[in-house]
Amino acid sequence: MDIALICNENILAPKAKNLREKWGFVAQKSKQFQLRLLPEYLALEQLDDKQQGLVFVDFASGAVAHRRKFGGGKGQSIAKAVGMKAGVQLHVIDATAGLGRDAFVLASLGCNVDMVERSPVAAALLADGLERAYLDAEIGDWMQQRMRLTHASGYDYLQQHQADVVYLDPMFPHKKKSALVKKEMRVFQGVVGADLDADDLLDVALNAAKYRVVVKRPDYAPFLNDKKPSMSIKTKKNRFDVYVKKAIGA
Repeated sequence: MDIALICNENILAPKAKNLREKWGFVAQKSKQFQLRLLPEYLALEQLDDKQQGLVFVDFASGAVAHRRKFGGGKGQSIAKAVGMKAGVQLHVIDATAGLGRDAFVLASLGCNVDMVERSPVAAALLADGLERAYLDAEIGDWMQQRMRLTHASGYDYLQQHQADVVYLDPMFPHKKKSALVKKEMRVFQGVVGADLDADDLLDVALNAAKYRVVVKRPDYAPFLNDKKPSMSIKTKKNRFDVYVKKAIGA
């Protein structure tokens, strides 16, 4: 799918040109989805349903910032799933980074997170969000230290890299367009699509992880590759399937 990157601001035209060359976007208009370079951010837009709104990555404000400040800290399910413990700074590979929200939560709690994303659209949105976050007075310093992005296949990346924990949140096709699926995620999924090769990720993740692999799944989804986890931590809509190799710190 050719994705257009549109820019109506003359002052941003050189940046738009660079982004097209870097990520392989086109200049002519698309029919269903397009990227828009605005003064504030790079955004994804669904052209045939304007009610969906713009999708962009913002680590410094909004819901993500609220969760960082008031989301429960290391008592959150995701923190328990990756095995965070006092005195241990975990290195996490998020091999299916998406819009980077879970990676940001882990980084905000002290983990060093390598985000890996194969979709050029998602990677471009993430890179734009990181660029702005690195300059933020409140979070910029630790963001630069703890969050990095690689545009690559998670499968290929995991064959060549290792970490304490590997985190997987493969895109899963939803049963229906329900209120449970946020509008922006429907737009995002329309471009990125489901990770149909997700089952193949588990074995390479287990080889790459020193301590454990954590797989985020919708509550109705089967285990990845039909492999039963060591334990599951359930939330309202999802669960974290945890595959433990050995105790953290051992």
